[in-house]
Amino acid sequence: MLALGATHSRPEIELELAPWFDSLPRFDEDAPTFAENALGKALYHSAGHDGFLFADDSGLVVPALGGAPGVLSARYAGATATSAERNAKLLAELQGKTGSERSAYFVCAIALVERGRAIAIVTDRADGLILNTPRGEAGFGYDPVFYIPELTKTFAELSSEEKNDRSHRGKAFRRLVRLVRNDPATASR
Repeated sequence: MLALGATHSRPEIELELAPWFDSLPRFDEDAPTFAENALGKALYHSAGHDGFLFADDSGLVVPALGGAPGVLSARYAGATATSAERNAKLLAELQGKTGSERSAYFVCAIALVERGRAIAIVTDRADGLILNTPRGEAGFGYDPVFYIPELTKTFAELSSEEKNDRSHRGKAFRRLVRLVRNDPATASR
């Protein structure tokens, strides 16, 4: 849950995990877009609860694969597949592709709701390339194969600070914070 309290002319932003979160039934993310999944999840979890709540959906998009894995990123190699299995499937699908055919981007959509009403949806992305083999030990998911050319590192090779600065989630969250801080109607609630 996202709680907002005003101090002077800028809202103070305080985050906390909704205490009832662990008791909620799972939300099926079956919409065709990241934004629709984020909004559906946020609305679903906000029902009957006061305050602001945000939820996200994110994934990897590879244009040369028609946008796959896309909204199915977590289920790309099957519902119970490991990150290593998802990466292996992705690398097999990209076998023989070179240069711009290996372009990819991570997307994050965050929906902010209050008492079952959408307040905002923000998105952002991180651009990179898919390597032929995984590199790095940090991160999760597709991080070991997602390469940032200007840093000459994969997401799995970045420090936490570097990843937060570059990642789709970090960018989208900073966009949400700017929106909340600059929108008097949202900030005054």
